[in-house]
Amino acid sequence: MSKTIFTEEQQDQLRKNKYVEKVSSKSITYTDEFKGHAIAESESGKLSTEIFRESGFDINVIGSKRAIGSLDRWKRTYKQHGELGLRDTRKINSGRTLERALAPEEIIARQEAKIAYLEMELDIQKKFDMIERTALQQINKDTKS
Repeated sequence: MSKTIFTEEQQDQLRKNKYVEKVSSKSITYTDEFKGHAIAESESGKLSTEIFRESGFDINVIGSKRAIGSLDRWKRTYKQHGELGLRDTRKINSGRTLERALAPEEIIARQEAKIAYLEMELDIQKKFDMIERTALQQINKDTKS
């Protein structure tokens, strides 16, 4: 956790950002949507601070180290656990393992989450493939010239 202490004014400014779920004097909880967006933007070559700035964050308030560290942590987690690893599960997990059988609604909800994760992963891969294909076409065009 950062040693930076946010003032009430800074906290209010951060709360107005659509990508912020919760703010305290010492921490920011970002939305799952922002984490996925930031990873996708990073994979397309954007810098951490650029992604945060374009998403409406004041880098002078949150700090470039926080932006870089957060995105690095999200990318590692995404690589290990996928989109589900990026979710803030503190509200729904008590830390205990589930010992009962799942209700049909819970099974459906888990399957829907898995499908959404796989669809997002596929979208990211498609974007990456498109960028790679465009770069290769440009290289081919340059070598023919």
